[in-house]
Amino acid sequence: MAAIALLAVVIIFALIWAATGIRIIRPYQRGVVERLGRYKATVNPGLRIIFPIIESVRTVDMREQVVDVPPQEVITADNVVVSVDAVVYYEPTDPQRLIYNVANFLLAVTKLAQTNLRNVIGDMQLDEALTSRDKLNLALRQILDDATDKWGVRVVRVEIQRIDPPPDVMHAMHEQMKAERTRRAVVTTADGERTAAITRAEGEQKSVILRAEGDKQEQILRAQGEAEAIKQVAEAEKFRQERTAEGEKFRQEKVAEGEANAILSVFNAIHSGQPDTSLLTLKYLETLQAMANGQATKIIVPTELAGLAGSLTAVSELLGNGGGVPTNGAHDDTVVALPPKP
Repeated sequence: MAAIALLAVVIIFALIWAATGIRIIRPYQRGVVERLGRYKATVNPGLRIIFPIIESVRTVDMREQVVDVPPQEVITADNVVVSVDAVVYYEPTDPQRLIYNVANFLLAVTKLAQTNLRNVIGDMQLDEALTSRDKLNLALRQILDDATDKWGVRVVRVEIQRIDPPPDVMHAMHEQMKAERTRRAVVTTADGERTAAITRAEGEQKSVILRAEGDKQEQILRAQGEAEAIKQVAEAEKFRQERTAEGEKFRQEKVAEGEANAILSVFNAIHSGQPDTSLLTLKYLETLQAMANGQATKIIVPTELAGLAGSLTAVSELLGNGGGVPTNGAHDDTVVALPPKP
């Protein structure tokens, strides 16, 4: 019976030791092992066995954590009271320092964030604070990261959730925004009208220039066409005159040729008839009478010295009979006798 009781005690002791001495560390955790109240080691995830009563394990969650900073009243540099709240994201880097260097990390980081919110926003104007959230986030993250480094924590980022001015300030801001938008609308309208006027003036200027260039080109083309037409007319007139001159020359040549043929025919006929001196003298005088009837002021009469006396006698007889050579009142006819051929 004593052996059975002893065995039962050993089994119970083993179960208690297993329940208190076997610990499982999850993948997102780290374990801080303490022996008799003193730090022994930091263990990684997995199955860990410790000595109960003598040793203990405190686990630390290494995942990124979120701390919500409650809203608080902050006075800006231009004496406007605003309500500001923020969110802080952090992740543990050293489980040992996180456990031993700060008693209540969440309370410490919340108060630290509130204090620094007052300091950072208190140095800014309201408009700057409302439009510079990235600057505020970066400044707060840098301050909190430096302050929590000795606690084994890295501040990942800080986000300002809301910045709420008082209602009267909000109303004034709305009126200011409305006036600014109205001003922008007026300026935009004026710029549009100015741009349209400039564009319209430039279009009219280009239109006038193009129209003037078109008129100039039209005048140039018209002048060139007229010059070409005049040139063509001149060439046609020149060709017509040349053709007329050639025709006149040809006609004169034909007339001269006909007259020569006629003279030759007359000459041959006279010689064929064997005229005597009296007939020749009569024909000679008829020729002189025909020559005297013209408009010439001088008559050149070729004659032979041998027949000069007979010719003069015939002329004297004609003049004596009243058959003088008729003349125009406006001209004085002169009869010139050529010397005989040698």
